[in-house]
Amino acid sequence: MFDFLRRNKVEEMSTNPLVMTESTNVPKAMEIPERLFIENEKELSGKTDEVSVRKAENNIELLFDFLDKNHENKGYEDALMNPDASHLDQNLEALKNQLDRTIRRVKTFYEDFIKEIDFHIDSRSRSGMVDVVDELKMKKCIAESHVLKVLEIEAEHRSNTGDSQGMIISYTRGFMNGLSAISHHTILKRF
Repeated sequence: MFDFLRRNKVEEMSTNPLVMTESTNVPKAMEIPERLFIENEKELSGKTDEVSVRKAENNIELLFDFLDKNHENKGYEDALMNPDASHLDQNLEALKNQLDRTIRRVKTFYEDFIKEIDFHIDSRSRSGMVDVVDELKMKKCIAESHVLKVLEIEAEHRSNTGDSQGMIISYTRGFMNGLSAISHHTILKRF
């Protein structure tokens, strides 16, 4: 039984790189990965970005991100998969529905946020926190201006004008380019 314990201790000593070898009395060199001791800035900034995105995921930025997205590549790929004009119309309708859902999500976010701000304004004003109440009123004013912008975008979307037309134009352009690529590849390259 004691041999077993001694054998484990000998194995431990041979696998531990910091243990002195008997012949040279010099510690063995061990490679330690840099990531154990040095935190990269990229990793740190990625974590904070993720938190800020999660915290403000349904505000007006969500709507602007959706409107700014270039749908040309998706239109191109859809044309290659199904080059039918009815497919174009269906996908444009799907994009419009997706915009409607995004607008509703953003409006709901701000409605809830404004209700929460109102509660805090009431409770903090009863406590006599004048500066905090003023800050909350400013935040409420900003939220209300965002709601007005969302309502403006929604009205433009209903009338097929304004910012929402960019996504329609980019998708249609991509779809037409896809149809053109099909014609070019199948017909025009033959002669």
